[in-house]
Amino acid sequence: MTTFAAILAAGRGTRFGTDKTEAILGHKPVWQWSLDTYLNHPLIDEVILVTSPEKLIELTNRLSSKVRVIAGGESRQQSSKNAVIAAEGADIVLIHDAARPFVSTDLITRTIEAVSKTGAAAVATKMVDTIKEIGLNSVRTLDRTCLVAMQTPQAAIRELLLRAHLATDTELTDEMALVEAIGVNPEIVEGDPINFKITTPEDLVRARSMLGYPETRTGIGYDIHSFSSDPDRKLFLGGIHFANHRGLEGHSDADVLIHAACDALLGAASLGDIGQHFPNTDPKWAGCPSSVFLTHAASLLAESGWKIVNLDMTLIGESPKVMVQADNICATVAQALGIDRRRVSVKATTNEKLGSIGRSEGIASFAVASIVELR
Repeated sequence: MTTFAAILAAGRGTRFGTDKTEAILGHKPVWQWSLDTYLNHPLIDEVILVTSPEKLIELTNRLSSKVRVIAGGESRQQSSKNAVIAAEGADIVLIHDAARPFVSTDLITRTIEAVSKTGAAAVATKMVDTIKEIGLNSVRTLDRTCLVAMQTPQAAIRELLLRAHLATDTELTDEMALVEAIGVNPEIVEGDPINFKITTPEDLVRARSMLGYPETRTGIGYDIHSFSSDPDRKLFLGGIHFANHRGLEGHSDADVLIHAACDALLGAASLGDIGQHFPNTDPKWAGCPSSVFLTHAASLLAESGWKIVNLDMTLIGESPKVMVQADNICATVAQALGIDRRRVSVKATTNEKLGSIGRSEGIASFAVASIVELR
């Protein structure tokens, strides 16, 4: 039996406030958790990712050839229908909500096996709370032993599921409601509370807490620039202009404090260095304010699932007197990074007249950054 799995990730997350499947969970988007599980399952022959039309090209280019990416519809049911139609050649089709990242290999296996009994099967959990039905003027306690909460995967013989989709235009809540509407009683597979659906921001907090203690990392950055012979060259340190002082030679504004800070942040997250992202061979970065580099580094960290804990910078130079602008430097750097001012520190020291720095030929800077896994 050929078995395809379809991951539904085309929703707009109206209850969540944004596309919840794109939220970062353990350094990858929520939708990728279930996708990876299905890709590695020995009984799954092909995986279809159903996404929004605007992300179709991007995800097609990003994912491996093992994943077929198709556009979803305006509703969950339409996205499910698109997936079933696209699954031509499959005997069995599994539908899974991308917002359920913790589906297990065992759940998938048991669902596939259960399809053979009635032609359709789905995962569900027993109710543990007392359930009441509230009417206009009445409250009725339901028998919870007869009630279950539906999960995914939900699976069926493809031809049966296709027939169920084509038989109605009424919006139903899941695939089993569709097959029930054409007279098929699905097999119910015992589910797992861990296989919950991320619906609210609180659910995402719960999901992140299940990954264990957040990982923390530290990165170090270093930069050095010589003073420029150009009398019109301005000196910027930590995003602050130091007037009446020689500027530093460089392709951008040569802000050694920010350049070191960028490398510390990028290095902590294993995202390369400032030269890779902003090469000095590219004319568009000529004279560019280094705060642009800092903001970009912060966005890269956030996209990769990291949060900045703190940034500590040390400038080494005989002049100017940097610490008179320490508060302004910290505030400017914090603003560029989008973090609290109290998470940024700057210090300055001379080189005691030793070496090129001591001879006032330039300025150097070190930076140390700590980051923590976004939870």
